Amino acid sequence: MGLFDGIQNQTPVPAAPSTGNDLRSKTVVFQEMPETLEQMKALPEASMKDPLDVAALTVAALCVYPFNKDESIKMLNFLKGPQPLSPYEISFIADRFRDSDYVPRSYLTGATPQNNYMPQRPYSVTVYELAHSRDNLNEGYLTVNLNSGGADSPRQIRLRTKPSTGEWFLWEQFILVGIRVPDAANPWA
Repeated sequence: MGLFDGIQNQTPVPAAPSTGNDLRSKTVVFQEMPETLEQMKALPEASMKDPLDVAALTVAALCVYPFNKDESIKMLNFLKGPQPLSPYEISFIADRFRDSDYVPRSYLTGATPQNNYMPQRPYSVTVYELAHSRDNLNEGYLTVNLNSGGADSPRQIRLRTKPSTGEWFLWEQFILVGIRVPDAANPWA
């Protein structure tokens, strides 16, 4: 049974395309969403060498949260590398999931308010850079963008490199912000 099998599905609609000003773009495809840290570590994207892969894995880890909070935190701590989530960050994530569990799914291809944010299979997420993504690259930071099927503007994930290993890690995420509610929960839809 897959991670999202219990969510009601309607006909999927493709997510909004990127703006066209991309410097680098990558679509990461998951045949099945990783549901445990061990499953995540087994993925080729978990080498931590490509920052776009790390951003895509961040979406996957957050998708697990409504189903298994502890495993999601383990996955996020793996992605954070040498600096695990702070108590504040853990509290922030818990707060974001109090009212809705669909926000992380909205970054997966095909997930929109019209279909209760049920993504298409195989699951995929597109991560891309824009003109200012590399503004702090000299300090070791890269900001990448993702489109949500429930928002009109892209959201960001900031990554940090560890020069001694060439690995990239999650530094902070700005993707657990408000988006349009699913039509099933919208009295005006």
